[in-house]
Amino acid sequence: MPTASGSGGLSAARLGRMHEVMAAHVAAGAMPGLVTLVSRGGDIHVDVIGRQAFGGAPMRRDTIFRITSMTKPVTAVAAMILVEECRLRLDDPVDRWLPELADRKVLRAIDAAVDDTVPAQRAITLRDLLTFRFGLGMIMAFPDRYPIQRAIAEAGFAPGPVFPAFAPDELMRRYGALPLAYQPGERWLYNAGTEILSVLIARAAGMSFGQFLRERIFVPLGMKDTAFHVPAEKRDRFATSYMRDHASGELKVFDDPERGKFANPPLFENGSAGLVSTADDFNAFAQMMLNGGRLGAERILSRPSIELMTTDQLTAGQKQGSELFFGDNRGWGFGLSVFTRRDDLCSVPGRFGWDGGYGTSWYSDPREGLTGILLTQRMMDSPQPPATLSDFWTLAYQAIDD
Repeated sequence: MPTASGSGGLSAARLGRMHEVMAAHVAAGAMPGLVTLVSRGGDIHVDVIGRQAFGGAPMRRDTIFRITSMTKPVTAVAAMILVEECRLRLDDPVDRWLPELADRKVLRAIDAAVDDTVPAQRAITLRDLLTFRFGLGMIMAFPDRYPIQRAIAEAGFAPGPVFPAFAPDELMRRYGALPLAYQPGERWLYNAGTEILSVLIARAAGMSFGQFLRERIFVPLGMKDTAFHVPAEKRDRFATSYMRDHASGELKVFDDPERGKFANPPLFENGSAGLVSTADDFNAFAQMMLNGGRLGAERILSRPSIELMTTDQLTAGQKQGSELFFGDNRGWGFGLSVFTRRDDLCSVPGRFGWDGGYGTSWYSDPREGLTGILLTQRMMDSPQPPATLSDFWTLAYQAIDD
């Protein structure tokens, strides 16, 4: 059953219901185990169910998970730290720090040949990268049918569970060799913006991206297990990652803790999907966001910066083609999703956060003072959210007791 640390307006009986439903998902073999965290009004409820791997060690409260795209809001916070120090400006061209993106060419049309281009109407800005509107990213047409999709794949940026593993300068050389699919500011395209921000932040800060995150976010917030790899002495707490084998329908190991992609420091510290973390570590970040940039005595950002980050920045036209991500009830701020319309228990306007494709989810709700974190390592294999994730958010909101 969950461990709790106060009252805070959550029903103990209804949190027990969450435990029963989540335990049933594990018992049915959907994943070997999971950790849930629900926080409200200073009350933190953590539930630890199952094992870190099928046949492996028991799941722990401090088990380490690959949080993949939950890395994006962390990267956006890092960028905003530099904005608040006036070392970066939202609407300045990024050419100074990313000359590879200067003087862009843009496809004449999305289905044009990659050399059928026109000049960009303006330079790419930091705001474009934060809002995923700089002109490159995931083009939601499956199977691939446009020349630009093939060019993106050949450059090493194809959508999928395996992330780019190039050194930062090589990553930027490859991005710089591609034409933009759309004019800067024209369309929202997933993922590439925060990859490039990893390089921009490192160059502007004069240190590695990982070092900047440690010094300015992780150490101040006490996020002792959040990093871009898992050292040997912590691997007994590192969950195994699974994906479904489409031929057999069975789950198979995707990433092994001892020999996998996170066992050593990466060549590229990926600001889109590269971090590992724990429930309590990420809750420290989430509470900082929910508290307007402060956790205890530590202020990471100002309240106005948090409010800007968690405000929908997109027009309907900019969302065109990416309806799979937004439906009709959410938009995008800086590095995270923002709900704009209520049509479900958890679809509360102003609720912000994001999911990770390896089976994780985080959102915080200022109206309710609620944070929820779900950590599994069962890879999402459908555009529809898995039942475990949908049930978690239903159960988090039905537990509100006022």
